[in-house]
Amino acid sequence: MSSTITPERLTGRAWAVLFVLCGAIFLEGIDVSMMGVALPSIRAELGLAVGELQWIVSAYALSYGGFVLLGGRAADLLGRRRMFVSWLVVFLLFSGLGGFATEGWVLILARFVTGIAAAFLTPAGLSIITTTYPEGPQRNKALLVYAGTAAGGFSLGMVTGGLLSAVDWRWVFFAPVIVTAVLLAGAIVLIPRDTAVRNHGGFDLGGALTLTGSMLLLVATVVRAPDAPAAQTLTTAVGGLVLLAAFTLIERRVSTPLIRLGLLGNAALVRANLGAVLLVGSFTGFQFIAVLYLRELRNWSELETGLALMVIGIDAVLAPTLTPWLVNRFGGRRVVLGGFVLAAMAYGAFLPLGRTFAAMLPAFLLLGIAFALTYGPLTIAATERVAEHEQGLASGVLTTSFQFGSALGLAVVAAVLAGELTVDEFRAGLTVPLAAAVLGILVAAVPVRKQVRAKG
Repeated sequence: MSSTITPERLTGRAWAVLFVLCGAIFLEGIDVSMMGVALPSIRAELGLAVGELQWIVSAYALSYGGFVLLGGRAADLLGRRRMFVSWLVVFLLFSGLGGFATEGWVLILARFVTGIAAAFLTPAGLSIITTTYPEGPQRNKALLVYAGTAAGGFSLGMVTGGLLSAVDWRWVFFAPVIVTAVLLAGAIVLIPRDTAVRNHGGFDLGGALTLTGSMLLLVATVVRAPDAPAAQTLTTAVGGLVLLAAFTLIERRVSTPLIRLGLLGNAALVRANLGAVLLVGSFTGFQFIAVLYLRELRNWSELETGLALMVIGIDAVLAPTLTPWLVNRFGGRRVVLGGFVLAAMAYGAFLPLGRTFAAMLPAFLLLGIAFALTYGPLTIAATERVAEHEQGLASGVLTTSFQFGSALGLAVVAAVLAGELTVDEFRAGLTVPLAAAVLGILVAAVPVRKQVRAKG
């Protein structure tokens, strides 16, 4: 897609296109977090164990993370609008299927395919922005609005999930169908048709399959380690590492790799993606713990749980307003560092596991501010100084990091909570997001030298 927005002025149509793209990432964020709040209700009706329950979220995260690089490549080669519109349709259909599920495996399958749809949809939408807005203040503004919308959807989804689950958990699946239909109509009308599509080359399906298989095996190893025999744990761990090595070899040898390994020479991009893994992994793990703690141990309702967690949604206000000013004033690295410090403080503040909302409020507020300070600047750092024809790929790498972090965070937390759900078990689980936030501080604290734009 050619650049259609000048640095001086954004037209009404340009804002309308941004609205549709932000609507899609809001839908993706709200879809994930609504599911987290609905899990106890799903567990009660379908009779799932804690380990099985986390696969409803992990199936989505793993297929999303495994195929998003292929999705980014498809956007670059086949057209960003084409991928965006086509996979919105798939997202709509399989989200609806999840709402009709009567068995756990159907629900997990629906989430797996919905994750694949998101894997093609999200990098297409993000790369439309990064190839439409010129690099600099305009693109940064658009990306911060986009990231703020995503973060807001992720946070507000918790209260939405609580409201919908109070009626019936199936509406957590049906509501996105309605939203997707509206976005689909807007995308068809507003997003310009693709021009100068690079339809030569090919797809690295082998790379996508080995990466997804590796992620599945490695996360399954962590989840099942407390209960599985040592030999089985070792087998799945080795299998995951072998597939990861195979993925690396494939990327070195194929003519059209899923990810050009030279792109990873961009130190700022690598650090941004590592930060994304730690940010979302800690946040998703914390949400899983907080929801189970409030529902299972404190017997709060879905609505009460959602309203309590809604405080984290303060990031929807701060991300597009305060964060851009802070980035311009102090630079992205310092803002991300401050965000991880606040995240660590938030998880530490929740450790006493208070019984009242007032006792938990500081943790929720700190976490909302932390997410606002980290999500957008990490998105900017992961896509700047990347050639235009690789923007879809860079967007896919970032989304892979977000989804892998989500799956890994859930897996480790679920492994810790594999026993009886007691106060001590929940405190042990909270050490996982706390440790991830501390690692995030260390990653953000290390400066990197600025590099020239990556060459294709």
